[in-house]
Amino acid sequence: MTALLRHLKQRGHLDGLHFNVCSVGARKVADGDDFEAQGWGIFAPHLTVYGFDADADACDIASLDFATRHLDWQEHYVPLALSDTAANKALYVTQDPMCTSLYPPNEPLLARFEKLPEFMNLDFALEVETTTLDAFCEAEQVPFIDFLQIDVQGADLHVLHGARQLLSTVLMIQIEVEFAPLYENQPLFADIDTFLRLEGFSLFDLIGTRCKRAHSPIFNRNRPGQLLWGEAFYLRDPLLLYPQESKLSSERTLKLACIAFLSGFLDFAFELLEHLTLTVGQSDPRYNFTAAIEDFLLELNMSNDAIANLRLMQNLRSA
Repeated sequence: MTALLRHLKQRGHLDGLHFNVCSVGARKVADGDDFEAQGWGIFAPHLTVYGFDADADACDIASLDFATRHLDWQEHYVPLALSDTAANKALYVTQDPMCTSLYPPNEPLLARFEKLPEFMNLDFALEVETTTLDAFCEAEQVPFIDFLQIDVQGADLHVLHGARQLLSTVLMIQIEVEFAPLYENQPLFADIDTFLRLEGFSLFDLIGTRCKRAHSPIFNRNRPGQLLWGEAFYLRDPLLLYPQESKLSSERTLKLACIAFLSGFLDFAFELLEHLTLTVGQSDPRYNFTAAIEDFLLELNMSNDAIANLRLMQNLRSA
């Protein structure tokens, strides 16, 4: 949903904002992996995407796909394996390349579940040179990343460790997590969750994937297998401890609201826009979003009376 962002853009609230997005594990396997399909183009031309994958062919395919669409923002796909250090490491290429990892697959565990071995069992291993996200961004003079997406099959925590300097600039992280050791000795969800909470992020959502045991003749519809992995969504919550005072600058709080709205966390986005309007917007019209929010609600075919009765609008109009 980009309608509210469109109204913010039309009224000039996004002027001067540039969004940097980073995707680690940038192989595109579905239409939803495309940043245009996800709505990020609303920020064009002030949008830059950096994609990383150990598979150079996957980067070439993504680069060619972007070039053929003639879009008005920048995307750069870099054939690098990101980790926590610059070193030579083994890369374990699996039967389906999308499951390739810096960790070897845990084949005895995989064999207990339907279909997992045919995707995740080892095909071959090779040596790759790894680097860190911090090192890349320093070398390429990338000062900040607003949205960080990580999907590197068990090695996600290592990518975070290699981005410690950059993490202070990140507003939202979407990261793959595992609840069982699908790869040998890999970090699990609890390790990632602990690390990100210490870095100031809050868990907003978790979308899990369950897998069935290979030999069971029946399954429970309400418990369709074991929770093995998922997508976790972490955002900064600048109002967590002090609701009246954001720990982020007004500009970064606005960017966070935009990313939250684009990612489906509408209630959080409205809370942030309300906070900015009430605390900053009275003296700086760039951060008064009353009119843009009203435009958006009218587009949803809400009546003026219904809009006037919303607690949000009452707070904004009474300020």
